[in-house]
Amino acid sequence: MTSKSITVAVLLVFAAFVLLSLLRGAPYLEASLPGGLPLGNLLVALGLCAMAVASTALSLRGTARRTAALVALAGAVFWLPVSVLLAGNPQLNFGSELGAAWLAFSVAVFAAACFTLLWGLGASVFAKFRRAGAA
Repeated sequence: MTSKSITVAVLLVFAAFVLLSLLRGAPYLEASLPGGLPLGNLLVALGLCAMAVASTALSLRGTARRTAALVALAGAVFWLPVSVLLAGNPQLNFGSELGAAWLAFSVAVFAAACFTLLWGLGASVFAKFRRAGAA
């Protein structure tokens, strides 16, 4: 296993941990960090970033896949600041019509991170099969 493979595996395990924590509704997600930010909001941001960094690591420089992965990474990095700006609070409690804009933005960032990750994983698996067939 190469160091890149190990890095990608660790990032994916972390993203899976975040997803399972959210699906379980783990009580620690509501823990408040300094400034009032719930731990769950930070974990979601880090999980999105982990998926996007993994897809970037799986992509070759100068390819469309790398460009898409970098766009997904930019969206993941800005997800939490944009969310806090739209909500007006770190708990992401929405009291206006901006909640719909936040939801659309969140879905777009998540979809981009998932799409580029699946694209990168698929291309990586395909490349391994191609190399095995050529040998």
